[in-house]
Amino acid sequence: MTGTLRVPGATLHYEKRGSGPVLLLIPGGAADAGLYEGMAADLAARYTVVSYDPRGLSRSRLDGPLADQRVEVWSDDAHRLLDLVAPDEDAFVLGCSSGAIVAVDLLARYPERLSRVVAHEPPLLELLEDPAPHRALFAEVREIFRTEGVGPAMVRFGEGLGERPAEQPTDLPPEIQEMAPRMHANMPVFLGHVLCPFSSSVPDLAALRLVAHKLVPAAGRDSRTQVPLYGPPARLAESLGTDLVEFPGGHVGAVEFPKEFAKQLLAVLDS
Repeated sequence: MTGTLRVPGATLHYEKRGSGPVLLLIPGGAADAGLYEGMAADLAARYTVVSYDPRGLSRSRLDGPLADQRVEVWSDDAHRLLDLVAPDEDAFVLGCSSGAIVAVDLLARYPERLSRVVAHEPPLLELLEDPAPHRALFAEVREIFRTEGVGPAMVRFGEGLGERPAEQPTDLPPEIQEMAPRMHANMPVFLGHVLCPFSSSVPDLAALRLVAHKLVPAAGRDSRTQVPLYGPPARLAESLGTDLVEFPGGHVGAVEFPKEFAKQLLAVLDS
């Protein structure tokens, strides 16, 4: 089923399927609820799977003009959605990329609502030993977007992360093809108003230490050489005295290997 939820300043589009405990899937980057389509059926066999389009993306419309987005507003949106779909129970959460930043903030602010949170590659640059060069890269990508457009910005982003064009998939999985036009339309929102404010946010480590047993910092095996992606969850795990859990694939492992990613996620949620 699909539905909408009014939140301050926006209307959220959400999707719900399956039965059992609620598992909230928070997408990252320019993606929307469709990011997790490839593994939703496997997860819905065990959980009530809820995914949504973050405010300003795809079908979740803002009431007013677009401005720089704030992590705490997005985590408040997620909290309001949980109050709607799981008013009387703790929920599980998976967030990927910028969605993982939201998931971490959600746990820090509303720990009583959550059983376990898996944060897959949150690019929390300020956790790194030397965030300056990575902060500069992200700012450069935003400026290239503003002056030259999405294409050149994404090329520079890939170069800065150490990706080679030959490594990029040429064909999208069938489950993701339906989202692709929406994701393309969302790129200006992500590059112009999410990338830098989210990656420069600082998580509340004091609050997280109190509930460290509920947080699973995660990263893709193929991201080990990508410092701004693999480094923050590794540092988060170190700071909280927990283990970093590796998942199949790289930064978009949920799309690259949905079956394997879902299997690993279910194992983590069971542990």
